[in-house]
Order: sequence, then structure tokens, then C-alpha cells
Amino acid sequence: MFPNLKKWAFFYFSPDFSPEKNTVIHRNESNSCEFITVGFSPSAKTDGSIIQVAKQLISEGVQVIEICGGFGPTWVTKISEAVGPDVPVGTVMYGPEHRAALLHIMKP
Repeated sequence: MFPNLKKWAFFYFSPDFSPEKNTVIHRNESNSCEFITVGFSPSAKTDGSIIQVAKQLISEGVQVIEICGGFGPTWVTKISEAVGPDVPVGTVMYGPEHRAALLHIMKP
């Protein structure tokens, strides 16, 4: 369906997760596409690891990065600027009907 998509990544937040322990590589049956999920602790917003991981994955051939909505729109810009204009960076967003429930679950 997407013959040019060979390797892409999704970043998400979860308490006490780290890229070192919570990176999983999924491959399709023909090994023609890899999907890499990378978990970060929310504290990663201040330690620089998000940008470091993004740059590393791009150097390894990742073509697209998608980030969970918990990163917020600022991180789309930060990651985009770090990896350059040739790599699409997008985000998952929740509609207004789900935001209150999501904020309740995600509050510190």
C-alpha cells in the first residue's frame, strides 16, 4: 500500500520508560518495512534525549516520525527543526470530546 515507506518511528510517553529499555522494532512479514516504537519518561522533555534519539533514528534510515499527543505541538517543531525538512514529523491529536478524560489520566 505504501511501497516507499521502509522505516518509521513513533515516540510516546509513559512513566519510567526510556529509549534504552522501551524501544521495540516491528517488521512486516516480508521485512520490507520497520516500525519502531520508542518510549520516553515525561522527564525526557528536559534532558535532551528526545532530539538525540530522533537524530539517531534518522541516521539509521527512519523516514517519518510520529509523536504521541502528550508531547504537544511544540515538540513537532523542535523535532522537525532538529531532523531537517526532508523528514515528516507529525502528531496524534485527540478531539475535544476526549481531552478532559485524557488530561485526567495524564495529570501528574
